[in-house]
Amino acid sequence: MQTNSRPGQPKQKQKSALEQAGGSKALVYSALPVLAFVVANNARGLKTAIIASAAVALGIAAERLKRKESIMPAIGGVFGVAITAGISWYTGSAKDYFLIGIWASLAGAVLFLASVLARWPLAGVIWNSATGKGNVWRADKLSRFYYDIATLVLAFIFGSRFAVQGYLYEADKVDELGVAKIVMGYPLLGIGLLVVAWAARLSNKRLKAVGLLPA
Repeated sequence: MQTNSRPGQPKQKQKSALEQAGGSKALVYSALPVLAFVVANNARGLKTAIIASAAVALGIAAERLKRKESIMPAIGGVFGVAITAGISWYTGSAKDYFLIGIWASLAGAVLFLASVLARWPLAGVIWNSATGKGNVWRADKLSRFYYDIATLVLAFIFGSRFAVQGYLYEADKVDELGVAKIVMGYPLLGIGLLVVAWAARLSNKRLKAVGLLPA
C-alpha cells in the first residue's frame, strides 16, 4: 500500500503482510485459546477445556486493554471464543468447538469466488476502499485481472481450510483440528495478503501508466 507524504515529512514505512494481518501478537493471541482448549480437553475433559479457553481469551483481552491496544479485537476475541465454547458445551462434543470456523471458511471461499464471477473481485474492492482509491481500478482490465488472481488465492485459502478441517471434524480428530486451525489461520492469511499486496502494486503501476492515477 502506498502512502502520500508531504515534502519534508519522512516517508511512512510500508507494512508487511504479517503487520497487516495484525502482527506476530495477533498470531499468538489467536492460537492460545485453541491451544488451551486442546491441552485441557486431553488432560481433564471438555468442561475444563471450555473454561480454560474462555479464561485465556479473557486474559488476552485484559492484557490488550492494559496495553491500551484497540478494544475491538479484544472484544471480538472473547466473543468468538464464547460462541465456539458455547456450542461445544451445548452439544457436549469437543470437536464442535471448531464448527463455526469450518463453516465460516466455506462461506468465505464461496464469497470470494462469487465476487470474481461477478467481476467485482473482493481483494480489489476491500484494498482500494481501505486505501481511499475507490473503484478507479475497475476501469482497467489488467488491474481487474491482478485482483482476480489475488481473490482466487484467498478463495483457495478459505476452501482449503474448509476441506482440511472438515475432514478432521468428520474423523473426530480434535487435536489435529486444533493444529490445523492454528497453522491455517494467520500464517495462511499472511500469504494471502502478500498476494493482495502484489496485485495492488501492479495495479497502481498500471493505473499510473494509463493516467487513471496521478504519477
